[in-house]
Amino acid sequence: MGIDPAPTPAPATASAARRFFASPYSLWSAFLLVHLLLGWLSLNTGGMPLGDVYLVYKPWAQLAGQGTSIVGIQTDWVYPIGALVPIMLPLLFGADNYTGGWLTLVLLLDAAAFAVLIVGRDRRRIAVAWWWLAFLLLLGPIAIGRLDSVSVSLAIVGLLWLTFHEKAAVVVLTFATWIKVWPAALIAAAVVAFRTRWRIVAYAAVTSLVIVIVALTFGSGMHVFSFITTQTGRGLQIEAPISTIWMWQVALGVPHAVIYYDREILTYQVTGDGSTTAGMLMNPLLAVSAAVVFLIGIRAVRRGSPVTRILPELSLALVAAFIAFNKVGSPQYVTWLAAPVVIGLVYQGRGFRTPTILVTVTAALTQLIYPYLYDWVLFAQPAMLVVLTLRNLMFFVILGWAVAALWRGLIGVDAEADELPLHVWPFRAPEHIPGEPEDVAAGR
Repeated sequence: MGIDPAPTPAPATASAARRFFASPYSLWSAFLLVHLLLGWLSLNTGGMPLGDVYLVYKPWAQLAGQGTSIVGIQTDWVYPIGALVPIMLPLLFGADNYTGGWLTLVLLLDAAAFAVLIVGRDRRRIAVAWWWLAFLLLLGPIAIGRLDSVSVSLAIVGLLWLTFHEKAAVVVLTFATWIKVWPAALIAAAVVAFRTRWRIVAYAAVTSLVIVIVALTFGSGMHVFSFITTQTGRGLQIEAPISTIWMWQVALGVPHAVIYYDREILTYQVTGDGSTTAGMLMNPLLAVSAAVVFLIGIRAVRRGSPVTRILPELSLALVAAFIAFNKVGSPQYVTWLAAPVVIGLVYQGRGFRTPTILVTVTAALTQLIYPYLYDWVLFAQPAMLVVLTLRNLMFFVILGWAVAALWRGLIGVDAEADELPLHVWPFRAPEHIPGEPEDVAAGR
């Protein structure tokens, strides 16, 4: 009596498996294999996944390098001015090796984010690293073939750094926003989640001001802001959720419903009765949906939800809203969802399992759509439209889950398993988490 039974040792195979998956050699080998496979697929699927790289980015870079025409400086541009940096960097490998230079750039940026994630060998973050690799593999070549891949790696680093070095984190997130606009959703989420919100706003504003001043110094004039208005007049891209209505009309032979190629925007769009009105309404609808989500986030904060619950859910909700109510539905947009999921898994572990599964399924459906069977989409084949419809519905399911989680505002015992990491390379956690009440920080 009073003698507890000896604990049952873990099976040797289970311990060996844990050691294997936690090994830096296994992690980095898998990282390289995934990126090499994605690179190979990108180069061997008819060139489609890297089409923007060598057909659009490379000419922009060459013209800018020659001083002939610098987009965003001498002409209006669809991207923020910061996108010139990753577009120009592959030229260091030579114009003939631009595509290889691009793949190398993405590899190095992803490697930096991967290192920030796994250094310290925290078990939860190692599991997150394996999920990220699986996500990239399921999403396929498009995960490394667009500017979005650059912004995502920066966004992951910025989110991981937020509770360690706020200034560095916000600067990284702001620069990512000046490459592709979507990381602004992550900054907005941080503004709501942290009590140092005005400091975050100040860091973002100063960083943006510096970027704008640099552009103006090079003679950009108002071209530096052209990305705000350039895309407002475009039509409905065929993969966008709202476009699903007219894609089915094309498949069913409804009069006036047509898929066409816009040579100015360089993308396939769909038109039909009511599509122009829908296109005009999408930007206001996106703004309204983001504002509603933002207000729900504020409500959750006022109810006492901790940072570990606010930042991931609000980030995911805002990013999902940016996709769900967007009239542009490019497949690379799915990469945006990786950043909120990474920080959600790091903070909550299994508590973030449901949105992780939803995002993973969305990635797999997207690879079916692009690049391998994209011709079926262009010809509005019903079987592929079923896949496209399911994928687009997933954005609303993800948005619904995130909004519901914010509305519930899980606190207390519901968040007991949440934790903030003590070390994210190259920083260590301070005694008190910036912007977090001391009683919450003490429970991490």
